[in-house]
Amino acid sequence: MSEDAMEQTPLRTIAFAVYPGLTLLDLAGPLQVCSALEQLAPGFRTVVLGERVEPVDTDTPLAVVPSHTFDEVPEPFVLVVPGGLEPTLKALADERLLARLRKAADGAHLVGSVCTGSLLLGAAGLLEGRRATTHWWYRDLLTRFGATPVAQRWVEDGRYVTAAGVSAGIDMALQLVARVAGEELAREIQLLIEYDPEPPFGPIDWPAVDADHYRPRSQQALASALADHPELLARLTS
Repeated sequence: MSEDAMEQTPLRTIAFAVYPGLTLLDLAGPLQVCSALEQLAPGFRTVVLGERVEPVDTDTPLAVVPSHTFDEVPEPFVLVVPGGLEPTLKALADERLLARLRKAADGAHLVGSVCTGSLLLGAAGLLEGRRATTHWWYRDLLTRFGATPVAQRWVEDGRYVTAAGVSAGIDMALQLVARVAGEELAREIQLLIEYDPEPPFGPIDWPAVDADHYRPRSQQALASALADHPELLARLTS
């Protein structure tokens, strides 16, 4: 492509929202996919948005530093929201963060989420009447936000693409790339990052998973996160 053509290509920004305590792989996996898109296709840029440009804790010993603030990129072309456990559940009551997500999503061409990031979209009022997924621990909570939970690796509904738990964010990001730049380029990125999972113990045997065994732990995390917000906790657990 000529330099003139590149200059005429509109800049399309893929923005990842960050907040304290998010799950690192929810962010890093899709971010790697979209950063590869930026390198391979003109007209795309990838940014990480936070309230301030300063270190943000994750659920690992590694913190991340946003590249921009929400105010600096108010209308991204694509918005992606990572999830997490207790800090993300606590953020369901963070009206400032939810307002940021609503504003960024309002004019976005596509909106993606990873894991419990879809619960944040739901709490922001963005999934009403839509099909969506999230981590299997909290999939049923989507109904409390007017969404229809779907037990799939990733789910598309219009301009929303939601992913199940953690590693599923890479699948979601490849689909986002296919939506904005074509399947051929998405396949090339999949090859370049060598995304071809072969876990040492084989795939998860979902029918054998005892969800009730884990329910006390998931409910305890929810109760701890929203202890200061009894009305929201009651809404999600009733």
